[in-house]
Amino acid sequence: MKNFFSHPVRLPAALRNDAGALIYAVKSFAAAMLAYYIALSIGLERPSWAIITVYIVSQTSVGASLSRSLYRLAGTVAGASATVLIVPTFANRPILCSAVLTGWIAFCLWLSLLERTPRAYAFVLAGYTASLIGFPAVSDPGGIFNVAIVRVQEIAIGIFCAALIHRYVLPARVSGQFNAKLSQTLQAARGRVADTLAGKPDAASGPLHLALVLQFLQGISHHIPYDFALSAPARQARKAIHDRLARLVIVNCELHDRLPAFGTLPADVQTLLGDVQAWLAGEGAGSTAEALRLRCALLVDRYAAQARTIDDALQVSFIRYLSEAIALLQQCERLSGAIHHAKPVSGERQTRAAKGYVFHRDPLTAARTALAAFAIILSGCLVWIFSAWPDGGTAVSILGVCCTLFGSFDTPAPHIVKYIIGSFWGVVISLFYSFALLPQVSDFPVLVAVLAPAYLLAGSLQARPPTTFMAMGITLTLPILCELGAHYSGDFAVAANTAVALFAATGFAVISMSLLQTVQADGAITRLLKLCQRDIRRSVKGTLWVDETHWINLMMDRTALLLPRLQRSERAPEQALDRLLHALRLGLSVMHLHRSDTPPGREVDALFHRINAADSSAVRERIAALIERHLPAADEHTRQFVFRLVDLHCALRRPEHG
Repeated sequence: MKNFFSHPVRLPAALRNDAGALIYAVKSFAAAMLAYYIALSIGLERPSWAIITVYIVSQTSVGASLSRSLYRLAGTVAGASATVLIVPTFANRPILCSAVLTGWIAFCLWLSLLERTPRAYAFVLAGYTASLIGFPAVSDPGGIFNVAIVRVQEIAIGIFCAALIHRYVLPARVSGQFNAKLSQTLQAARGRVADTLAGKPDAASGPLHLALVLQFLQGISHHIPYDFALSAPARQARKAIHDRLARLVIVNCELHDRLPAFGTLPADVQTLLGDVQAWLAGEGAGSTAEALRLRCALLVDRYAAQARTIDDALQVSFIRYLSEAIALLQQCERLSGAIHHAKPVSGERQTRAAKGYVFHRDPLTAARTALAAFAIILSGCLVWIFSAWPDGGTAVSILGVCCTLFGSFDTPAPHIVKYIIGSFWGVVISLFYSFALLPQVSDFPVLVAVLAPAYLLAGSLQARPPTTFMAMGITLTLPILCELGAHYSGDFAVAANTAVALFAATGFAVISMSLLQTVQADGAITRLLKLCQRDIRRSVKGTLWVDETHWINLMMDRTALLLPRLQRSERAPEQALDRLLHALRLGLSVMHLHRSDTPPGREVDALFHRINAADSSAVRERIAALIERHLPAADEHTRQFVFRLVDLHCALRRPEHG
């Protein structure tokens, strides 16, 4: 069934968003009530957890919902198993038991921070589940096995119902969202290259903003196999198109640098440039990509044979990169068509060798966050144990949930505050339901009708990113405080104590995570840039053995991590982006020369040594002299060597800012 919202001409964007959020709310509520009914029917102890699970795993697309369901189930089983092993083993030593549980949660958080794909949710849930099951059982370890088994059953029911409803009732395909975003991205990429060739004023690092789009596409792409789009060629095509779009960022920057480096272009080059611009705008009916690339190749051969100066070499290099830009855009269009129609791609050998998205992983930063979580949770445990607070286990379990769910954010406190606001309204609504409405309910259909207004409102808010965490505060608090079980209890003392534990835990989480887990934007930016410089030094020494595509894709991911932090930074965005672009191109140029078919001679080895010493002006002069010494390039071997030297000469140009 086609997604109704895949045709934007039918409804304005705002109305489509509202309608999509309402449909999501209805589907999630239906799944929650189905799960609740099944859990009640088989006599589970706390069927409210089936409702909670539905709202945790439900997403606005089929693929995301199913993948999240699978990872939650895997994480729940792992977390419950670990808890069953830990709690009985240390049953007689509450402090040691709490420390071991906290260590498991911190370890799971560390793994989730390193994974950085949606699969990280499984590690989050492994820690999350251990926190929810383990800490309340520290003071009463005897029933831990039964609690774990029942909790897994409740969660499995919720997962099954959420997957069933989102899969078969008005399914929203994530593949359609991917294809639409990819089409927009390709159009924007053509426009970016056209702007560069037209000489429009723009920062050299402007194309780096494509990194955020690539990160978004990767996030969607991960869920496509769960969207029942299992075509292996299409998966490889998605990797291949990422490789080419990332490479296009570099090619565009090389064109940007070379265009103003020489004055008036020769007439034939100027004519070619005009035809390429017309082709990019879709106006060159008489020019095909193959014809334009053939003209580029002929001009490269002609001007390479005549080149005598570095300016001549720059001109040849410009035409070479112009040809590559055309080829990359043409390949992207073909890959996009293959992805859209889920068909194999021509040139399958190149597609099979595609790298795809490469994630930056920082074990030290992840360890810092995990150790902070360990300190926060363990301090909460000590307060609970030494104060003998009856509801302290509940409070610490909520604290552990906060550390695992929000630990991946640079600034977790604002998100927890949103959750607290939602929890406040969840408590208010729960008390109203518990003591005004639920006592009047006598059968299940009436209960569904009574719960519908609150859950439909909260579900529609959960479908909107700005209010997701606030809505979760309502959807997760309501079934717990209302004690939605087989029979109405209406115990105000229990509800009040649970609410106190909730706000005590989340309030402590805001304060402690602000102090221990907040990552300052400038510090994170500085660390990313230092890691880039470290990799360049390794490349210069020949100890960093990654290929060109891996390096570019890794730097695209680092750029995607950098860009949101620049909004919170005091430094100028252009400065950081220019430094990142400088590092990207310099590392790429050094790799090319190290792995060139021409063995680096003494002069090139000396250049590498001076690059490491950061003497860029002198190095550029030496490179210019070395280039002119090898001109004109008599054969293809020498020509490639000169091209790589020209790339290094351009890459060593220092950023204008700082």
